[in-house]
Amino acid sequence: MSGPTTVPETARVIVVGSGPTGLLLAGDLAAAGVPVTVLEKRPHGISNLSRAFVLHARALEQLDARALADDLEALGNPLTRLNLFDGLTLDLGTLHSRFRHVLVIPQYEVEKVLERRAVEAGAEFRHESEVTGLSQDADGVTVHVEGAGGAEELRAAYVVGADGMRSAVRTAVGLPFPGRSAIRSVVLADVLLEEKPESLITAGAVGDAFAFLAPFGDGYHRVICWHRGRDVPDHEPVGLDEVREITREALGRDFGMHDARWMSRFHSDERQAPRYRVGRVFLAGDAAHVHTPAGGQGMNTGLQDAANLSWKLAAVLHGRADSALLDTYQSERHPVGRSVLRSSGAIVRLAMAKGWQLPVRSVLMAALARLAPVRARITGQVTGVGYRYRAPRGAHPLAGARVPDLALAGGGRLYEALRGGRFVLVTPDAHGPEGYDAGEGRADRLAVVRRSGGRGTTLLVRPDGYAAWAAEDARAADIESALAAHVG
Repeated sequence: MSGPTTVPETARVIVVGSGPTGLLLAGDLAAAGVPVTVLEKRPHGISNLSRAFVLHARALEQLDARALADDLEALGNPLTRLNLFDGLTLDLGTLHSRFRHVLVIPQYEVEKVLERRAVEAGAEFRHESEVTGLSQDADGVTVHVEGAGGAEELRAAYVVGADGMRSAVRTAVGLPFPGRSAIRSVVLADVLLEEKPESLITAGAVGDAFAFLAPFGDGYHRVICWHRGRDVPDHEPVGLDEVREITREALGRDFGMHDARWMSRFHSDERQAPRYRVGRVFLAGDAAHVHTPAGGQGMNTGLQDAANLSWKLAAVLHGRADSALLDTYQSERHPVGRSVLRSSGAIVRLAMAKGWQLPVRSVLMAALARLAPVRARITGQVTGVGYRYRAPRGAHPLAGARVPDLALAGGGRLYEALRGGRFVLVTPDAHGPEGYDAGEGRADRLAVVRRSGGRGTTLLVRPDGYAAWAAEDARAADIESALAAHVG
């Protein structure tokens, strides 16, 4: 494989925020030869105060396409079943994925590997640099930054706000963030336990109380708990006795919690920006959408936002695609964000059912337990593997669909072939690479592989693992037309 070509310094992208979303995006752009600067208002350092604790199958697939999943798998703990409530269990072993589990791993471990990749690829990091405003014109974006050396202006072709719920970028472009506070006074604590929980993840709700426990891997456990009757401001101090009390009510015991190294209180909102793009400025991750932590979908959705946007920015900046391609970020990712808000909100509301709602919930869960297609749909939404993007009318049924990790002729896997950040043309055995020559002119952005034991379907897979085009018994002219339209 040839290395990526570079684009001029005037084609720089500024990514605001160095959480998982911003880090994956910056790493992708730098690896594609796009100059990228990451602005972060915090001092340098990976915080262990993050709230995310799981990687779902689709996010792991995206990380696999960047040769990062195996390192994280070695650090985390896999969980093959998700137990909800009233006996409803999601069996992840049925997923059509290399990752038939959810990986329990703190967010800071994910950030470490993503930051290392971005730095090695050449991304520039500027910490203690706070965005105070921006302005756009036909040629680019001017970002106003307050840093250790005072105020300055930076210029970029595009800006991506991955700077969280209180996004300065979203504010600067005047986008509202409609929604509401779904859960108030959620308590967080990192504690040692005298009694080891029976399950890797422990969660439960009784009456007005809910509690969740997950391990850090260093002996400490993160506790997230909430009591419906305790609606106090976020700045109200948290005591270990409060954490113990809520946990005992929700789970029946407090596992002998002691030696809390950190405690805090926050509220969980359900909000989504109406648009993810304003001219040359984009929103991703929590800057674009926030929701309850139910189902552990927050970090995972942000990572997939980044995977969707990065290759499109690179294609436009390299001159291989029209800027209209960037509009598909909104049309593809906004509906997914809306769906995640609905599914996570539904889980919370069902978990916190009380009074007459409890028997109704029991009947509903019993019905769902008997309906395999409904369980499969829920599993697909929570893990991310069930989402697909809209394809043009008359397109092949696979167009827009997530492509699983196909076995390739001669060994290897599709997601290994995607590691170059390129499109991958997957042909059947009978029409392998020797039957179609993509041409040296596309070697930096297209790999051609043969599927092991496949049907007559030819697939053009986007860098983010979704099918751009598919055809049965495709001729060379058909393939060339698809490549011209999608790859350039």
